[in-house]
Amino acid sequence: MELLNQFIHHIKSKKLFHVSDRMLLAVSGGVDSVVLCDLCHRAGLDVEIAHVNFQLRGKESDGDEQFVKELAERYNLKIHIKRCDTKSFAAEQGFNTQIAARQLRYDWFNQLIASDSEDRLKFVLTAHHASDNAETLLMHFVKGTGIRGLRGMSAHASGIGGKVVRPLLFASRSQIEAYAQWRQLHWREDASNASNSYTRNVIRNEWLPMMQQQVPDVAENLIDNIQRFSQAADIYEDAIQKIIKKIIVVKENELHIPVLRIKNAKAAETLLYEIIQPYGFSSRQLPTAFSLLQADTGKYIDSSTHRLLRNRNWLILTPLHQLESQHFIIHESDCEIDYAAQKLHIALTEKSPIADATQAFLDYSKIQFPLVLRKWREGDYFYPLGMNKKKKISKFLIDNKVPFHKKSAVWVLESGQKIVWVVGMRIDERFKISLPGQKALHINLLPAK
Repeated sequence: MELLNQFIHHIKSKKLFHVSDRMLLAVSGGVDSVVLCDLCHRAGLDVEIAHVNFQLRGKESDGDEQFVKELAERYNLKIHIKRCDTKSFAAEQGFNTQIAARQLRYDWFNQLIASDSEDRLKFVLTAHHASDNAETLLMHFVKGTGIRGLRGMSAHASGIGGKVVRPLLFASRSQIEAYAQWRQLHWREDASNASNSYTRNVIRNEWLPMMQQQVPDVAENLIDNIQRFSQAADIYEDAIQKIIKKIIVVKENELHIPVLRIKNAKAAETLLYEIIQPYGFSSRQLPTAFSLLQADTGKYIDSSTHRLLRNRNWLILTPLHQLESQHFIIHESDCEIDYAAQKLHIALTEKSPIADATQAFLDYSKIQFPLVLRKWREGDYFYPLGMNKKKKISKFLIDNKVPFHKKSAVWVLESGQKIVWVVGMRIDERFKISLPGQKALHINLLPAK
């Protein structure tokens, strides 16, 4: 009875959900989810069971499915069943089996909630508990993590838009098993839990038992550490966000990160990681990302969703889907670049310059690759052809009577952090051809086909 009271108190004190909410209860058939099902029933929670048959263990998987059907009937609960060809999905996506199963599971949960015509399903409850959390902490630690990873799992998970709730994180495995025995519950044993093919199983079956021989309270200590790390992480997050807010410049969908401010910051690598990590960059990419602080303009690194580009005194973080309208890197071997319904044709020549705004003839000896093609920004300047003084591009556009609505469509070409051409308008004085027959980089602006 004690676990039931703790369960109800934990839900209310942590405000995990309202007791009147209807929820999906993820049930595999193992002792953890069976106990969670019994607790939900005795607490009077409004739940529906959801079970995924991953078809990974043949008759055993089918036996789990049948067991969960009978469990739902015993508690008089509505049940949802999903059968998945997990191995084929994993092969198609290039995932390992665990990752494939997780994605299939949570994608289906999301579909169930989205397709609820009455809009009554509010959360998905999973049976992760404190011992799982201790294992997660060790797994994060040995694989490499920041302070966020030391918090383990949170009661509200990020999956399905934050609708995944773990109401058993307060309870240890031994408490759950003791409750199951006291209630004379039946459950299914998953033979794969004894296999050490997965890191978590090695931690559970080998590492923790060995550590317990030396430190009997190791599991409890790890769980206590999670609480302390979580509070420390909250303080850390607040401090990081204050720093980021001070130094980051947001321009539309881009983040502009000042190179000097990062270089001079305490724990510069950690600060940069905290800035870029939410955008898909891993800890393994950090050394390369950090090297951009010393790199030339045009150098960059990509995550699965974003590009981090060095441009003058800034690192610019841009969504990959937006790159075609923001930045292009032009290498020496490139002959053509398509962008914004236009095209640049690039070639070397020794012909004399043509007086045509759509063509740029640049002193090849002064060009540094890669070139950067991008939209102009406030603060940009160059030395317009025929002038020995620099001029801001904003002033140049005004002087050339470019209509306000067309200014945002103006592009510039950079070489070695210097603007060499306001595309389709004027080149920079410093890069003009000064002698006949001089080797030139010829760039021709054409409409894209």
